[in-house]
Formats: sequence, structure tokens, C-alpha cells
Amino acid sequence: MLKARLYDFSLFFIALAIAFGSSDALSINSFYIKTIIIFWFFSILYFRLRVFYKNGSTNIEYGINYDLSLVLFAAPLGLLLFETIYRFTVFAYRKWTKIADPNELSDTFYNIGCFVITNSIAYFLFQHFHESFQSLPFGFWILMYLLVCISSYLSGTFMVIVFVILGELKSFKEGIDFIFRGISLLDYGKVAISNGMLFIFLQDKQWEMLIIVFILNYIVSRSFYSKSQSIQNKVERDKFEQMAYTDFLTGVFNRTFMDNKMAELNQTGESVGIVVADIDKFKSINDSYNHAVGDKVIQHFATTLKSYLDENDFLFRSGGEEFTLCLRKRNFEETMFLVNRMLEGIANNSVQVEYTGEKTAISYTASFGLYYYKVNENISMEKGYILADELMLQSKQLGRNKVSVINGFLNKEVV
Repeated sequence: MLKARLYDFSLFFIALAIAFGSSDALSINSFYIKTIIIFWFFSILYFRLRVFYKNGSTNIEYGINYDLSLVLFAAPLGLLLFETIYRFTVFAYRKWTKIADPNELSDTFYNIGCFVITNSIAYFLFQHFHESFQSLPFGFWILMYLLVCISSYLSGTFMVIVFVILGELKSFKEGIDFIFRGISLLDYGKVAISNGMLFIFLQDKQWEMLIIVFILNYIVSRSFYSKSQSIQNKVERDKFEQMAYTDFLTGVFNRTFMDNKMAELNQTGESVGIVVADIDKFKSINDSYNHAVGDKVIQHFATTLKSYLDENDFLFRSGGEEFTLCLRKRNFEETMFLVNRMLEGIANNSVQVEYTGEKTAISYTASFGLYYYKVNENISMEKGYILADELMLQSKQLGRNKVSVINGFLNKEVV
């Protein structure tokens, strides 16, 4: 951690050396002060729209940056003064709102150093190549685009060095992927156009146009931010909903989801096969081994049942070692054939568990009850489940490892 903090401050001091060592002197006049105030105001306004995510122990932010236009106008020293004011304003805000990270101060110096160094390099490249690009169609904009790409890749490189110091980089490829994944090429274009227009309006002292560019950027960014937040909220809601409807042990749907789905299927009037399957003599497995082994058997049972299903079917954990299946889009013969395959597949298979430090293979069987019918007003899905459960109990009474079946269309039991 100390190495990372030393790295942060070393970048800041390098930025100081570049800024004060630049041959272009800074003229602090009313024009510069007015520029700094406008850039500071809109940067603070835009700060709340930045996207943050955590990589290991490091917080990373993404968002449009206006430093390139400012450094081209005010040289590296002018950018250093702006970045210092802006970053310490953010630092004070995060401290005041109690959202600051433990290393917020050193991160502030890192941000100042990183952005001043990368954009100063872009400044020197602009000074060197500007005349050459003037002769090309859209030469100025091509150069701006290239400078945005270069500064972004340099910034990514500085961040990768942080990951290396903290030991959070697993491979060289991971570092390269981080540097070049960044923002998209279209986003680079947006940053280049915004900074290019700001630089042109600064040169011509067109304050109204300058502010309009800032406002347009803010409106567009606000719109995208709102949409991204809506998408993120939906993803989180879906995730919580999935957690609420998923059995934590097996990963299949739970009883709550089963009740909801059966209520939906009641409206379809379709032909379904409701199957209740229960592991035979499960208590003896727990008694002979332990509950951890029993959990492994239940997980294996769920995985095996699920392997026979297609996208139209549903599998629910309806009890401890009991599972309910809703088999759809099949006629009776196809449904019966599938359930018999499940029965044989369970009986002819075993689950590998670790018990008393050794690998042990446990074989088990299951009893099945199948009720096949067309959902209607007289027999709901819930009623069909009860009938299938009774058939499963009948299989237990007949000696286990069996399928008891009723074809509701014939209204009789099938042997």
C-alpha cells in the first residue's frame, strides 16, 4: 500500500515538473480566471454523472473530460492549476458527504498528476504536429481524435501500474485488456469533438458558444446517465427477484415461484404433465453419513432432473428432497417416456461425495408420480400437483423406484 501511495505522489511531482518546466508561460488574467470558473462549474456539475466501479481495492471513474481543450488553451501550468482546484473541490465534497475512501487524499494527488501528465503529452504532440495536420481534410479533428485516444491509453497504463503495485493484476493480457477496453471509439469521438469545439471557442472568446457546448454535453450525458441508472435498477430488481424465486441449495426455482407459475399456467388451458419426484429413503442417507452429504445428493438429484428438460419445462424444489416438474408441449406418450428415462437415469447413476476425508460414491433411487391432463376449470394446476403428489406416495407404497401415472384424458391409472 505504501508503494501505491508513493506512486500517487510521484505522478503529482512529475506533473509539477512538467507544468513549471514548460516553456509556455501562463498569463493569469481576467480571461483565464473566467475560463477556469466556467470549466470548474461544469466539471463539478458533470462530476455527479460520472460512472464509478470498483476493481479490486481501487475505485475507477469514467466520464467525459475537458482537460484537453484547457491544456491547449492554457498550457500545462494552466491545466495544473485547474486540476488542483477541481480535484480538491471534489475531495472536500466527498469528505463533507462522508463518501470519501480511506486513501482519498493520495487518490486526489494521483488524479491531478495523471490528468496533467497525459494531457501535457497531448499538448506537446499538438504543438509538434498541428501544422502537419492542417493540410489534411478535417486535419484538426483527426489530430484531436488521436490525442484523445493517446491520452486515454496513457491514463489506462498509469492505472495498470497501480494494479501491478497492489498485486491485483493476474496477467499481462489482463493489463492490456484494461488499457484498450476503456470507452468506445464513438465515445472517443464525442470527447474529441467537445474538446475541439471548446478550444476553438476559447480562442475566439465566444463565451455563449462555449457555454452552449457545455450545456449540450450535460443534457446528453444526463439523459444517458438516467437511462443507464434505469437499466442498472432493472438489473438489480431482476437479480433480487431471481434470488427470491431461486432455491439457494440447488439453484432451481423454489416453492414461491412454483405457486406463481402454476397460477399463470392455469390460464393457458394447455396439456401438461405434472410430476412429483422424491428421493427414496433420504433420511437413511442423512443418518448414515451427514447433512452435508445429504445436500450433495439433493443437488445431484436436481441437476439430473434438470438435464432432461427443455426450455418449455419447469423444475421446482417443492420440499426438502421433493421436486415438482411441469412438462409441457408433449403428448402423453412422450411425457411418459421422458419420466421413465428420468427414473432409470437416477437409478443407474451415483453421486461422488467426500466423507471422512475420502471420496465415496452414493447410489440412490427416486419415486415418481405423473398426472397428465389438460388444465381446465375443474382441475387447476394446484389440483394437478396434489394428484401427482398422491401418485408419488403410491409409488413409495408399491416399493419405491417406480412411476405411478394417471392419464387425465382417459381418467384412469396407467401401469
